[in-house]
Amino acid sequence: MGMPSGIGIVDTMIGFPQAGDAVYDFIRRQAKDQATKDMRFPVEYIFKDVPHDLPTDDPVAVTVHEMDRHGVEIGMIGVGDETSRRALKLHPDRFVPSGSIGDPNDVSGTVRQIRREFDEFGIRAVGAFPSGAFPQVAIDDPKMYPVYQTCVDLGIPIFCCAGVPGPRLKFAPQEVARIDTVMYDFPELVFVTRHGCEPWEQLAAKLMLKWPNLYYSTSAFAPKYYPKAIIDYANTRGADKVIYAGYFPMGLTLERIFTDMPHVPFRDHVWPKFLSGNARRILKIGQ
Repeated sequence: MGMPSGIGIVDTMIGFPQAGDAVYDFIRRQAKDQATKDMRFPVEYIFKDVPHDLPTDDPVAVTVHEMDRHGVEIGMIGVGDETSRRALKLHPDRFVPSGSIGDPNDVSGTVRQIRREFDEFGIRAVGAFPSGAFPQVAIDDPKMYPVYQTCVDLGIPIFCCAGVPGPRLKFAPQEVARIDTVMYDFPELVFVTRHGCEPWEQLAAKLMLKWPNLYYSTSAFAPKYYPKAIIDYANTRGADKVIYAGYFPMGLTLERIFTDMPHVPFRDHVWPKFLSGNARRILKIGQ
């Protein structure tokens, strides 16, 4: 059958056009190579046709328009900036809120922030970028344990970057093997990987088979580059564990994503779960 239409896609990583590039200063301040400091988008060496020139006078309208064009019914967005908070007020039926760990080195501050955003915005998830912290904080670092317990207590998943990061930062904090320890210590935690898990995607599939609450999202990858190990896992025993995520407008357009998407060799039963059902279940959309 191929990719179905009319499915009400949920995008678990989407955002809004922004003027300037200050949002990536946290990467530049710890990068040591001049090329990274000079890049407008610190992963430009990986991506082509980065959508830099989108209009920013009404960024919410731009994103909603692109969602409508490509059948994306709901997007998960942050709550840390004025544009995102405006989007949540204007379109509560189109966006679900997610928190983001700013500085995991501030353990108490991070836990308080998660609880505050849960109370104020009803966040459905928390995002983490271990290699992007400064100093870096690994997936299995003790500083992350209060965050994980807070997510368990609140009943929300964590979406965490895993694998070699795109920015030229050290990858050790995001080694996929570290997830095994976390899942062992927090069996109730719903943990969703972001940004590919490469070059350990086969290990990621094995760990998903092992741990019931471990998931994989496809953020920052054009569909033509989805790892074969993940596609094979979804088509066999992992249809309930692989979740669509885009990367608009950071590095990919939705047009690029959904032009590639029909060529992904998912089996018929995988598509509805991948594009919508799995995300709705773990984010408790409609509940």
